[in-house]
Amino acid sequence: MSLTLAAFAALAAETSPIWKWVYRLGGIGLILLGIADNSFVPLPGSMDAFTILLSAQYRDWWPYYGAMATTGSVFGGFLTYRLARKGGKETLEKKVGQQRAEKVYKKFEKHGWFWVMLGAMLPPPFPIVPFLMAAGALQYPLKNFVAALGLGRAVRFFAVAYVGHRYGKHIISFFGQYYLPMLYFAITVGVLAGIGALLYWKWYLPRKKARQQDATAAEPKAA
Repeated sequence: MSLTLAAFAALAAETSPIWKWVYRLGGIGLILLGIADNSFVPLPGSMDAFTILLSAQYRDWWPYYGAMATTGSVFGGFLTYRLARKGGKETLEKKVGQQRAEKVYKKFEKHGWFWVMLGAMLPPPFPIVPFLMAAGALQYPLKNFVAALGLGRAVRFFAVAYVGHRYGKHIISFFGQYYLPMLYFAITVGVLAGIGALLYWKWYLPRKKARQQDATAAEPKAA
């Protein structure tokens, strides 16, 4: 599913003015895009899309594009880490909310290295930024953070670059024939996901919290 979304994103990216800019800059463009995507201007799916496109255009250079995408993503993640380290927990809580931040803290305190690496490997819609910020806010050791982020990003982008090298043109050509149906499908999935998230946060969680409070209030108090 993730490769399908990446291929569809690559097809859409071919018509984007950003593609002309990245195409001219090549690997340097991937570094700059990776810095933006992992720090101050998140662009979900953009790195996968442009890595596929460049690797499909220049098939023998796919390891280079995988390395450049990894470098840009790691540097962008480092900037997010540093900002969160300076701002502390308040920075993350303002961005994602206190309740969600607390869940991230619990996961991170037990298996921080694993969550950074896993988040770096997984494509959108998995949210990597909260874990990057949690690493900084909780003063996670920089060497461990960079190692986990670098390994995860390398696995992801070298795999994406190889897919672009091996199958990029065929995938983009195939999805080009079904662009509109895939567009409608993506829009439908996005709308359903948004409705599901809204119901979860605005309806399910408040009722779950109310039930827990009622159950706590009903418990007999110790003498």
